[in-house]
Order: sequence, then structure tokens, then C-alpha cells
Amino acid sequence: MMNSRMMIANIALVCGLLMVGTGCESWWGGDETSDTPGITDVPNVIGEDGKNITGTRFEDTCKKVEGITLAPVYFAFDSYALAPSETAKIEQVAKHLLANESHVLVVEGHCDARGSAEYNLALGENRAQAIRGHLVNLGVDGNRLQTRSFGSEKPAMAGSGEAVWKMNRRGEFALYQK
Repeated sequence: MMNSRMMIANIALVCGLLMVGTGCESWWGGDETSDTPGITDVPNVIGEDGKNITGTRFEDTCKKVEGITLAPVYFAFDSYALAPSETAKIEQVAKHLLANESHVLVVEGHCDARGSAEYNLALGENRAQAIRGHLVNLGVDGNRLQTRSFGSEKPAMAGSGEAVWKMNRRGEFALYQK
């Protein structure tokens, strides 16, 4: 006869396999196409040929738009709150997207070098999601927006100290043509 610990372990194993096998989004961060924050949003996208390219990253299926510079959004230390002084930059991005329906956007979240890799990836995602949420509130269709977190992997400036860290705590924009 199995002891209670062995029975609990077997039940946990079966439950885990069922969750993986059924792809239960509620256990793993939500629906990828929803407007709620998730790990990374990959919305439904229709290509120029009219075919659905759902579940693909814009950088894998769309052409990068060259010659347009969108100003980065900066954040305070250990924060993903949008500073009032930074929202005008997001409003400019929204104006561009609303005027250019064929453009889609990847919002990239970045952090300074302080904190663990896992913490910085989560903070970078929260920063990207905060910007994305503001763009949606300004009228941009959420299906035209994706987020990526790079944590501290892609610093804007090398080095240390507050002047450098300040430049690395940011959200950046990668613009693509669908």
C-alpha cells in the first residue's frame, strides 16, 4: 500500500502533466492575445497577403521601419510607474501609430545592472507593459503591440553610477511594417 507522501507526489505529477498537456493558459500567465499583462504579448496579426500570422513575433515576420526615431521612455529606480514627464513621448508614439495603420510596434523593457537577472527581466516586462497599456489607453489597437523584456542584457550605456544607470532604466520602441 502506498504511503500518503507517495500518493501526494503521484497526484502532483499527474496534475502537472495535465496542465502541460492541455496548455492551460490560466496556469502560465494568461491568453497571449489579451490586453492584460502577460509574459509577452503575441497578438493576432494579418499580413499583407491577408493571411493570419498569429503567434509570430513582429521581428520574425515584418520589415523593420528605418529612418523613424522614437524617443525612449525613462523610469525611476526599481519602478515601472510612468513619470508624467515621460508620457508625452508615449503620446508621440501613439500619434505615429494612429496615423500609420500598417505599422506595428514592439515595446522593449530594459533595466540597469542592479538586481538579479530574474528580477530585472520581470521589471523590464512590467515597464514594457506599462508603456503598452498607456498606448492602448490612447487608442492604439493592442493587436498592433508586442512586448519584450531584456532586463539588463542590452544596456544603452556601459559602466556604473547613477548617470549610467539612469540611461539604462528605459522602454524603447522597435517599429515594423506589416
